[in-house]
Amino acid sequence: MRATVIHGERDVRLEEVPDPVLSTGGDAIVRVVAACVCGSDLWPYRGVTPTHGAHRIGHEFVGIVEEVGSQVERIRVGDFVIAPFYDCDMTCANCRNGFSTSCLEGGWWGADDRLGGFADGGQGERVRVPHADGSLVATPAMPDEALVPHLLTLADVMGTGHHAAVSGGVAPGRSVVVVGDGAVGLCAVLASARLGAERIVAMSRHPERQELARRFGATDIVEERGADGVARIRELFDGIGADVVLECVGTKESMDQALKSARPGGQVGFVGVPNGGPELPMRQLFGSNVGVRGGVAPVRNYVEELLPEVWDGRLQPGAVFDLELPLAEVAEAYAAMDERRAVKVLLRP
Repeated sequence: MRATVIHGERDVRLEEVPDPVLSTGGDAIVRVVAACVCGSDLWPYRGVTPTHGAHRIGHEFVGIVEEVGSQVERIRVGDFVIAPFYDCDMTCANCRNGFSTSCLEGGWWGADDRLGGFADGGQGERVRVPHADGSLVATPAMPDEALVPHLLTLADVMGTGHHAAVSGGVAPGRSVVVVGDGAVGLCAVLASARLGAERIVAMSRHPERQELARRFGATDIVEERGADGVARIRELFDGIGADVVLECVGTKESMDQALKSARPGGQVGFVGVPNGGPELPMRQLFGSNVGVRGGVAPVRNYVEELLPEVWDGRLQPGAVFDLELPLAEVAEAYAAMDERRAVKVLLRP
């Protein structure tokens, strides 16, 4: 089969690799119907995260189950399934506590699993899923083609935006600022609107992304950054800042923007994959009583909550996909996102 392999900085190739095989009884083989490129994939692509040897890449996919192991009970051949951006069993203590990203038996796509098998990367034609009953969520029926992009967001960005909002304590009547206008930030706007936020500010300098943010529920747009951005946010909210700020980038600058945009006693929910060494200024937090909570999003724990609203059209997060390419053009997909010519690229094997 064909799958995406990263060799180094700005060197992504589609290559022939071995077909996945069932090996542990609890696994499944999924034929990928749609995958995509994530903002976090750009860190190794740009060389920010070193690549030590060629390896598979990609962690968001939906598809159709082709084979299941002898121990699989919940997932069946022919199911259309959503896979989170990691593998998990959904039975360990951490999964049951709502944090399946810390699964005691889990792992990551494109790597060896804990059971002695290999979990293929998501940007390929097929994927072996180690814990089929845990990781995979079957849709109620075979979806229409138009629904596929929206379902794909449940593998990562919609669930991650939702985790930012939950971590920040978004609730009816609250004011929210979203730092970051990538796919996760835009989904955080949508999640905040879904949770009843009264006023939602999207920090964005790009007209197309501003338009989508408004479509998702943003009431205000702030283009300024740094001290000017903080001043503008405080001007909008009684001179003190917002109730909740969602940090969806992962840099030192974006975290500083978020912390300074929250009112005293406010909350920052962060899901930006750390890059560039953001650190928490404890003295500043001590003085302002601003809380900080977040991390890698346990999206598998959110799928059942969000799926019904995506399935019936109440939520349409797939609008973040503004470019669709065949898997054969995966190198162009990475370049388009790296150069900010696309918010998020959907790939079709």
